[in-house]
Amino acid sequence: PKTSTRQEVKEKYLLVKNHDRVGRLADTLEYSNVAIPLDRIEPALMKQLEEEAAGSLEVDGDMLVIKHIYIERRMEPLDNYLAHARKRERREAIRDYGDAIRDLAGANIFPGDMLKKNFGVTRHNRVVFYDYDEICYITECNFRKVPPARDYDDMMSDVPWYSVEENDVFPETFGPFFFADPKDMTLFKENHAELMTAAWWKGVREDILEGNQADLFPYPVKRRFCNRYGRRDAGAAA
Repeated sequence: PKTSTRQEVKEKYLLVKNHDRVGRLADTLEYSNVAIPLDRIEPALMKQLEEEAAGSLEVDGDMLVIKHIYIERRMEPLDNYLAHARKRERREAIRDYGDAIRDLAGANIFPGDMLKKNFGVTRHNRVVFYDYDEICYITECNFRKVPPARDYDDMMSDVPWYSVEENDVFPETFGPFFFADPKDMTLFKENHAELMTAAWWKGVREDILEGNQADLFPYPVKRRFCNRYGRRDAGAAA
């Protein structure tokens, strides 16, 4: 279960607001005291709001007032998109899912909760991350390999057989969070197997600490001028 406090969540959203989003983090609009007519709210939604955000709600006559709210562009959650996507769309979305994680890492952002439901697909079919509760800087993380199990009991244990500090991250354990379906995992590994290795994440972290900035473009590679219009030689450009 998530343990972030209200203030911590607000700080995460502010971090994203002020950071280079590299086209992979949904921008947010922050509002206070938003009034919505009660008759426009479905009973099921109202019940969910009361169960999950009662402290931010207030009823004023025939209006529901939400004391504090973040609004993002509307996207289809990646897990929903994959449930109906055609073969080619599915392959492209799975690849872009990994590309989104790579781009975020290059911008010194570790998403934290990388479940597909926390990523959305825009109308331009670009995969974007939008759940910021557990986001942090790559440079704050300690990426580790999972130590070998000492015996059979270790392998069958419900709890780790190794010590885990607050900022420790074990990329080898990411697989089930990415895909449970073996076919989808195979597609993902074709382009992004290294995302499940501590070595790759350590390399990104070291590059950032050394001041090296990855070239990240908030649009598809095919949209770059050099690919759309071809390269000109130095003489022609002069």
